[in-house]
Formats: sequence, C-alpha cells, structure tokens
Amino acid sequence: MHYRLPLVFEPQPEGGFTVTSPVIPELLTEGDSVEDAIENVRDAFAAVLEIYRDSGRSLPADLAIGTDGQPVHADLMIAIP
Repeated sequence: MHYRLPLVFEPQPEGGFTVTSPVIPELLTEGDSVEDAIENVRDAFAAVLEIYRDSGRSLPADLAIGTDGQPVHADLMIAIP
C-alpha cells in the first residue's frame, strides 16, 4: 500500500529537522538533513501503522493512494545546492 502523507519539516536551531504530520499526530521523527529526515519518516510511519493496527484504529481514509501495480502520484521535495 502507498500513502500520501503531509509532513512538516521544522528546522532546529542546533541543526537538522524535526518532522511531524498534521494528520497523524503520533508521527514524530528527526534527521540531520531533509534526506535523513525523509528516511526516518518511513520507520516512524511504520511504527505508527503498527500502533494503529494493534489498537484497532484506522488511518484517515484519504491517506491510502494505491496498491502495488497502480500508478502513484506524489509531491517530492528536492534541494538544489
């Protein structure tokens, strides 16, 4: 399954980014760079999915955007030095 997940990357004074999601308040991670933070989001979201499944909760229905074999459209953040 693929998900479209809105994320907020908040720069930290000591460097790096804290990442949260306005639709999944349990999601919280960080990274030394945007790229690191994006990688960490995958692990954090997997943990949130497990918590939701274990507690019988469901994600907001509009987060699921497709299954394997279907085209997926998503926004991507790209940094150009």
